[in-house]
Amino acid sequence: MEGEILNFIKVWISVLVSLCFCYSIRNVVPKGTKRLLSVLPVVCLFLYLPLKISSVHLGGSTAFFIAWLANFKVLLFAFGKGPLSSDPSISLPLFIALACLPIKIQQKDFLLEILLAVGAVLARNFLGLELEPQFNEPYLATSLQDFWGCRWNLVVTSILRPTVYEPTRAIGSHLIGRKWAPLPAVFATFVVSAIMHEIIFYYLGRVRPNWEISWFFLLHGFCLTVEIALKKVLNDRWRLPKMISTMLTVGFVMSTGFWLFFPKFVEYKVDVRAFEEYAEIGAYMKNVSQSIVRVLPGH
Repeated sequence: MEGEILNFIKVWISVLVSLCFCYSIRNVVPKGTKRLLSVLPVVCLFLYLPLKISSVHLGGSTAFFIAWLANFKVLLFAFGKGPLSSDPSISLPLFIALACLPIKIQQKDFLLEILLAVGAVLARNFLGLELEPQFNEPYLATSLQDFWGCRWNLVVTSILRPTVYEPTRAIGSHLIGRKWAPLPAVFATFVVSAIMHEIIFYYLGRVRPNWEISWFFLLHGFCLTVEIALKKVLNDRWRLPKMISTMLTVGFVMSTGFWLFFPKFVEYKVDVRAFEEYAEIGAYMKNVSQSIVRVLPGH
């Protein structure tokens, strides 16, 4: 565990240095191709760094925050978009926090909700930030569109919307019209989500993927695309009762999840490894506390 913590510290030092570089070029390198070429090494580094950590807790969180959230925000930053480009006078600590954590700047006061323990403490005490909500009662979803767009993993939704959905919809508007442009945009978003989930699970398991995770998201992307198309055709002239639509939606999500998504956690023994890490952390903290006691006067 001590070696893993050391690797974790080294990885995050590399992340901080890389984000300092991104911050330093924001007023020097113009947005667009030049800035994209400048930050591409950072994107590649952020994809590599989680491989240095094998811990489920440390590696999983690092992979999500860096390989996914930070990378997508850096890519938006390359084109002058996203939270890293919203304020030209942004400070370096705030720039780094916005890049790494699922947070947003609160406009009026600096109260935040504690949704992620470490992120909340850092954001509240040092940066005056508010964490973005993660979930919004997903068990009450009345459709797949409601579930994925408004209720489930809203941090991922908020980063996929500007990086994948909106650009694809803009292209589709010129090709097939504004009415039908959301359909390929939605499916493209699920394709990217599938790829990123496969990458995250590779960091956790370090084994060749069997693409079950991808099939889960592609299935949901296809079904959601069909659902949106039917809504446009029917023009909201016919709807199921809310209770029935909720039961069908939640039932579909749960059944496909147990079929294609959750078996990965069992295959990679994520739960077993997590409990083993708890024991290792407990032993490590015990050794640290004993070492501190031994150096105190009178011991």
